[in-house]
Amino acid sequence: MDNQHWYVFYVRMHHEKKAAEKLANLGVTYYLPVQEVTRQWSDRKKKLKIVVIPMMIFVKADEVKRVELLRDIPALTGRLIDRTTGHPAIIRDDEMKRFMFMLDYSEEAVHFIGEPLQPGTNIEVVKGPLSGLRGELLEQNGKSHVVIRISQLGCASIEMPVGYVKKEQSPQ
Repeated sequence: MDNQHWYVFYVRMHHEKKAAEKLANLGVTYYLPVQEVTRQWSDRKKKLKIVVIPMMIFVKADEVKRVELLRDIPALTGRLIDRTTGHPAIIRDDEMKRFMFMLDYSEEAVHFIGEPLQPGTNIEVVKGPLSGLRGELLEQNGKSHVVIRISQLGCASIEMPVGYVKKEQSPQ
């Protein structure tokens, strides 16, 4: 079990939930980042579950299973590659745990940013539903955002009042 890693698979457009269903049927551990949003039309409001990172799904598997999944599930079109090694990119467990925590407990919309961001101040959230989450505090367009970095992929970001965070103590 300890040779399993988190991989990022590319998925055919609008097939994320179908791919997740196939992975679940195969007993494979996966994470499809979705969040509930309310959409307003002229005549009604509707709650929808939308995919946070379109055309991607996270899968925890060993190397053999990773290759089998690409072969056996047509909706999976490829995998994220580590540009420095040329091998499939591996997402660290601690990054995945923080990302899943942010999506599972956030009352606000989580945004995903694919381009590089300058480093921010290391913080810990001390108030609200995300209390205990560690990340970085960045200012964007005059607003404070808590950011969780996922190496080789980008950052998950959520707007948060500065009063909800404290600066993380430096390790001694």
